[in-house]
Amino acid sequence: MKRGAFGLLSLIILAGCVPPRPTVRREAAPAPENTAAITAEAPVTPQQEALLEQRLIQNALDQQGKLNYKIQPGDLIEITVFKESDMARTARISGNGTITFPLAGVIKMSELSVPEAESLLAEKLSEFLVKPQVTVLIKEYGNKQIYVLGEVKKPGSITIPAERRLTVLEAITLAGGFTDLAAQDRTKILRGAGTGSQSIPVEITRITKQGDKSADIYLEPNDTVYVPQSFF
Repeated sequence: MKRGAFGLLSLIILAGCVPPRPTVRREAAPAPENTAAITAEAPVTPQQEALLEQRLIQNALDQQGKLNYKIQPGDLIEITVFKESDMARTARISGNGTITFPLAGVIKMSELSVPEAESLLAEKLSEFLVKPQVTVLIKEYGNKQIYVLGEVKKPGSITIPAERRLTVLEAITLAGGFTDLAAQDRTKILRGAGTGSQSIPVEITRITKQGDKSADIYLEPNDTVYVPQSFF
């Protein structure tokens, strides 16, 4: 009996001395590499190209009023002064290029860019206000303006002559012509704003190489001619 008990006790002690079985860690199988992405860049789809072009057009339009426009007689401008709501005014630039503004008096505004007009007004008002912050917006153009943006050599605004109308090709010529990167046959006329806006395609080679004068569309005030960049 004692021998049996002693043997059982020995087995228990030996079992306690046996080291635990090591845990085997299984490494996750590596994800298969996208060899197509590594070996070659995916081609640009027509949908991606259209989206990129739309973004470029929007960026160009956002800069439309900041390029080289100078305030002219007949322009309607909106002036606001930060934290001075009673000083907000909408004023038409007179024939001699001036406006009358509270505290500042008569100010010559014609031939100034929008930032220059804001700085001049702020300077005049600083005699009466502490660090005035002035914002000037052009609400309506007195002169008939069109814009040529994108891949032309001199992007900016162009005044439509009073005596005649401008065509697309004439406007591009006045903007210095196409750059070497221009996608000429993807030229567009952007007309109107909001829900009533239009995008009118213009194939320049129909005008220049095929002699199709009907493709040389007449422009209307505030039209934007946009020449995209060639992606190829």
